[in-house]
Amino acid sequence: MNARILIVEDEESLTTLLRYNLEAEGFEVVCATRGDEADLLLREQLPDLILLDWMVPGLSGIELCRRIRARRETERLPVIMLTARGEEGDRVRGLATGADDYIVKPFSVPELLARVRALLRRTKPTHVAGTLNAGDIELDRVSHRIRRSGREIHLGPTEFKLLEFLMRSPGRVFSREQLLDGVWGHDVYIDERTVDVHVGRLRKAINRPKQNDPIRTVRGSGYSFDEMFTDA
Repeated sequence: MNARILIVEDEESLTTLLRYNLEAEGFEVVCATRGDEADLLLREQLPDLILLDWMVPGLSGIELCRRIRARRETERLPVIMLTARGEEGDRVRGLATGADDYIVKPFSVPELLARVRALLRRTKPTHVAGTLNAGDIELDRVSHRIRRSGREIHLGPTEFKLLEFLMRSPGRVFSREQLLDGVWGHDVYIDERTVDVHVGRLRKAINRPKQNDPIRTVRGSGYSFDEMFTDA
């Protein structure tokens, strides 16, 4: 059962980025652009986690967080606060209001996803898969170990993130730009050819002679993890 995440954010481009990456992770996503709208949504159906912007209109994120903690049905609801306010006093205030975690903008999307998974593991462990499996490849997200046909594969941190990102959405074609955003983060400025270099390293690590390559190059588009791959 996939976790349901409520994004409360009035910046459209950021909402689009978060929705895209969370849905690629397998989460169900609901969005609200105002605090009072989010308050109504919470009364209709409870999510499993909230990403809450501090400065949304209608009802501030701080006030909404207070209301969440004051109600019995939502008092244990996980809340990650997103804000441009990075001063220590603001972080303390946000956490004191009841937020479980606090992320300052601009932030790394992979880091945010890691924090979402970590918080859900503590509060809703049945909603976060510890391993990803496809064909004869098993990726353990907790121990950061990968096996293929029982053989342990050693990857660098970037290649691990790249394989995990591709395995989360088998069959889906990702452009180099999308892979840069999803693996390195949208605020990191590196050449798209870097993706090709790391895909090459990943292929070299996971494939032995006569083994089928699960990573498919889609000419003019990017890369995909082939959900139908099998070894001869």
